[in-house]
Amino acid sequence: MAWDFSTEPEFEEKLDWIRQFRDEKIEPLDLLYGGRSYYPLDDELRPIVEPLKQEVRDEGLWAAHLGPELGGKGFGQLKLALINEILGTSSWAPIIFGTAAPDTGNAEIIAHYGTEAQKAKYLKPLLEGECFSCFSMTEPHAGSDPKQFKTRAERDGDEWVINGWKFFSSNARTAAFVIVMAVSNPDVSPYKGMSMFLVPSDTPGVNIERHIGLMGERSDDGMHALIHYDNVRVPADNLLGGEGQAFVIAQTRLGGGRVHHAMRTVGQCQRALDMMCERVLSRETQGSLLADKQMVQSDIAESYAQLAQFRLLVLYTAWEIDQYKDYQRVRKNIAAIKFLTPKVMQDVVYRAMHVHGALGVSNEMPFGGMWTAAAIMAVVDGPTEVHKVTVAREVLKGYQSAPGLWPTAHLPTKRQEAREKLAAYLEHAVGNS
Repeated sequence: MAWDFSTEPEFEEKLDWIRQFRDEKIEPLDLLYGGRSYYPLDDELRPIVEPLKQEVRDEGLWAAHLGPELGGKGFGQLKLALINEILGTSSWAPIIFGTAAPDTGNAEIIAHYGTEAQKAKYLKPLLEGECFSCFSMTEPHAGSDPKQFKTRAERDGDEWVINGWKFFSSNARTAAFVIVMAVSNPDVSPYKGMSMFLVPSDTPGVNIERHIGLMGERSDDGMHALIHYDNVRVPADNLLGGEGQAFVIAQTRLGGGRVHHAMRTVGQCQRALDMMCERVLSRETQGSLLADKQMVQSDIAESYAQLAQFRLLVLYTAWEIDQYKDYQRVRKNIAAIKFLTPKVMQDVVYRAMHVHGALGVSNEMPFGGMWTAAAIMAVVDGPTEVHKVTVAREVLKGYQSAPGLWPTAHLPTKRQEAREKLAAYLEHAVGNS
């Protein structure tokens, strides 16, 4: 097995270009228009944003998550992770680069499971940045547990009729279409009885009851929604993939997305560590720099080590996906980075925020939003606890119970076994003494 901690010089040049482009041309958008990145472009922003998107296309970096057949470069998950580490520090960068969630995951599953007609109607405008999309899976009473889903899709001639409620449907406010996960056969296992449907947002019966904001956002600014699907009728051709394939499709969508979330978190945490180190070298108290205080040095060391370990695990997981082309085979590490993501972000950002004192908790520094994101990441794509259970179960598959009364590492038992293995030698040694 080959191990390499470097990328090709040509790709490293691409990463350098992305860093410079983000710092020089995208950061001004973050500072002045930070809350408008997921809204359709208006006359004020279009002349600014469209040329930036074109620069990304000219550099061959637009929609980098896609394969060459869809206009991407087929970079694979490892290179995508390195790109997302840079883009993760900006709210506008994913829009400018055509890699915004939930659009990336939605594009991936339409590309993989969609018909040619579906690709032309839904995928093409999504890839060209002409619209946004929504993923509508979780439900108010069930969260992300598919075994509890109640939203139904029933076949009626040449149509499917969808009824039910969905909660926290991502980006519903500005989406042109929604991908809905619904129970299509209640008589079989939930893992085989659910299907996905492509539903235009303006379809009669798609009722957005209210928009939901994240912590710190005003309620009317929320980009997620509680949606009531009230006798929503779509053509049979709007079924995405085969009937009963929703769970398989969802896992395809979420596997790579969790790597992207984790690597964007790495970028955010590195930014927090950078701010922390700058601050302790700039601020003096009690007769010396903060950088000279051992408690501060301890926090810096903890943050560096924690982030370095996490980054390597994320990159290794991305490498595994590229090697095996099988998300199920990498399930353990995907789940591990998912539950580590909020913990690392909470710890590293908190230390950096704390060392800034009152300034750190003010709205004149970016720590508030970063630290809040840690709590959000703990529930995005499934709660932390679920992923810990997955990791534990996968780890335990490699073990078995002890064959007898004592553990296999029980020292008295092992000594007796050693005596038996060496009995002939010991007898020979005694006889010759």
